[in-house]
Amino acid sequence: MEQKQKLLVLIGPTAVGKTKLSIQLAKRFNGEIISGDSMQIYKGMDIGTAKITEEETEGIPHHLIDIKNPDEPFSVAEFQELVRKKITGISARGKLPMIVGGTGLYIQSVIYDYQFSDAPSEPQFRESLETEAGQTGGVEKLHARLAEIDPESAERIHPNNVRRVIRALEIHHCTGMTMTEYQQEQQPDLLYQTALVGLTMDRDKLYERIDMRVDLMMQQGLLEEVESLYKAGIRDCQSIQAIGYKELYDYLDEKVSLDDAIEILKKNSRRYAKRQLTWFRNKMDVEWFDMSEPIDPEKKFAEISRFIEGKLQITANTYY
Repeated sequence: MEQKQKLLVLIGPTAVGKTKLSIQLAKRFNGEIISGDSMQIYKGMDIGTAKITEEETEGIPHHLIDIKNPDEPFSVAEFQELVRKKITGISARGKLPMIVGGTGLYIQSVIYDYQFSDAPSEPQFRESLETEAGQTGGVEKLHARLAEIDPESAERIHPNNVRRVIRALEIHHCTGMTMTEYQQEQQPDLLYQTALVGLTMDRDKLYERIDMRVDLMMQQGLLEEVESLYKAGIRDCQSIQAIGYKELYDYLDEKVSLDDAIEILKKNSRRYAKRQLTWFRNKMDVEWFDMSEPIDPEKKFAEISRFIEGKLQITANTYY
């Protein structure tokens, strides 16, 4: 029986401290990091996505960052394919592949045996939706219909990603289930020998850190970053739906004041963190580690390391 490739996955809500820990773990276990964030793939979107800087990498190789222009679409299926290739390549080099991020569906699609093309289809129904999409206002109507029956998918899928909207509607039409429910019904197996490490934190403290992070992003030039995309005509794209961008676009469109846009950004970030935790807890078999202060960083790191060593049957600085 072929041995599964080893994989470390580090997940958790925004602002919980994944980046710093990921570098420590990569050094300890001879790892290379694959971004598990669906928005860090976009060039020119650095501050708002909390993209790691070259200095912060400390020489650890990072993958799937800055691989798309902001006006290009990106799907879960494409992410799945790219990450699985990266895992194979990193393993072949004798390194430990590490996925680090917070986009639950994307990470889930990689580590479990999901086959997106296997979902039921009905060509006649799909063609009728494609015809409807080509009519005036048809794209918006299809997305509104999806929002009614499958709000979770509607939130993930931009209205202009017509192919994905239609696919979600088609799955519901054929199965009576939402796309997420259908994937859960598949009960897929883990493709890799996986250590799933989750970081959590006292909610009030986490929300405080999120608010502080937004303030820091503004100081670092988030508004100027968003303005550059705005002036370049990047609009109605999947990338601009990211938290931190859509709120400031509303300010630039003169729909809200800057102070209100920042407050909305903080609120949306807190809500997103809550959704991230709910997703991970309900849909993935995660070993959770509480990062609430006060903690002893060295003891916490040792505790996490011991879990990884046991789960993957590896020791520090030696992969196989």
